[in-house]
Amino acid sequence: MEQTEVVKPETLDELIAILHKIFESDTINVEEVQNIMESYESKPHEWMKYAKFDQYRYTRNLVDEGNGKFNLMILCWGEGHGRCLCVSDSIGLHRVENVSHTECAVSLHLYSPPFDSCQTFDQRTGHKNTVKMTFWSKYGERTPYTSISQENN
Repeated sequence: MEQTEVVKPETLDELIAILHKIFESDTINVEEVQNIMESYESKPHEWMKYAKFDQYRYTRNLVDEGNGKFNLMILCWGEGHGRCLCVSDSIGLHRVENVSHTECAVSLHLYSPPFDSCQTFDQRTGHKNTVKMTFWSKYGERTPYTSISQENN
């Protein structure tokens, strides 16, 4: 098996271009995508326009739709914000949170295939719920506010 060298993206735009190229194929090498994502060195001035915070809950901010094959997004976590998600695959149950009570946090996520609903798990009651996923912003612009999203309750 031939070993391919990881192309290191120098900018967020270059990362997006590389991801588009990778996802042109019907067969995706997950390890290659993971290596590309890990090789991107964060430069706040590049992604700051996508980082939209809310004082009460974490936010999902769409950066790129990946021609319908993936969603690249920036999740913004205010002080102490967290999210417990039940994923219906081998990962099972996981929780993501910003444990700091004084600093905000930002994380870059790629989901393939894109999804518009997921199951959440309430640790207090032990119940799971299917909720519609929404974006706080798309491409750096706030999405229209309709009501409090189920996912953030």
